[in-house]
Amino acid sequence: MRPKVFVDSDVIIDFFTDREPFANPASTLFELNERGKLQIYISAVSIVNVYYITRRYVGHQKALDIIGTLTQITEIVGTTKKEILHALNNHFKDFEDSVQYSTALTVKGIEAIITRNVKDYTKAEIAVFTAENYLKFKMNE
Repeated sequence: MRPKVFVDSDVIIDFFTDREPFANPASTLFELNERGKLQIYISAVSIVNVYYITRRYVGHQKALDIIGTLTQITEIVGTTKKEILHALNNHFKDFEDSVQYSTALTVKGIEAIITRNVKDYTKAEIAVFTAENYLKFKMNE
């Protein structure tokens, strides 16, 4: 069974906007997903974040195309009242990251959260990596 990872909005944006120096590790994650070596999960909240940010880089229509691609290549996990209430009690400094974390916890068998904001997940009870560090970790297994 392929590993399941939950990818935060910032990593998705790095991939689709080619933001350096983060684009290459993000691209490698999505390539592994495409090759069936891992399964990327994202939150429904990320869809909105990705649209909002990528629209500034590439315009409305291209941002919608990115969202369409995301729906095809990832598993999208809903964020409900339950996750919001959980996020309120996580005591994370960043509420959006707390929501992402609470949503990631709903994925059975999730291996890790991949984000650029590792420091915002210090209270997490599952592994949290940058894309680059996750790839190094996987290569050493």
